[in-house]
Amino acid sequence: MPPGFGPPPPQYAPQAIPPQPVPPQPVAPQAGPPRPGPEFLAVDKHNSVVVDASGVAFEMYDITVDFPWPEIRSVHYKASPGGKALMVAVVHLDGRVYECVVAAKPRERLQGWFAQLAWVLGHYRPSGY
Repeated sequence: MPPGFGPPPPQYAPQAIPPQPVPPQPVAPQAGPPRPGPEFLAVDKHNSVVVDASGVAFEMYDITVDFPWPEIRSVHYKASPGGKALMVAVVHLDGRVYECVVAAKPRERLQGWFAQLAWVLGHYRPSGY
């Protein structure tokens, strides 16, 4: 057999390595989903506003913007001129203002949204919106 071919010499043969014990690793607390709590949802044909334990979310024509509570300075809401829609504004910590408008059909739905939104915002922001 030509040199370099065949089984390796004994000093180069694979050696069995005994398993090494693995020290236990500390387990970091997992950031799980937000605690369940009250939710607010206003939706129309194109837009929606969601307020829940994670924060505020606007969806406008299939574009979703999430605002986690730690990034929100305040949340404001009012009826649109004419009282046909709910207008919700989020003031970001850096001062930028984001707004979403959701049509209230029938118009009486707007008063129910006001009551529910005030209660949910009070739950998550008891010191004010």
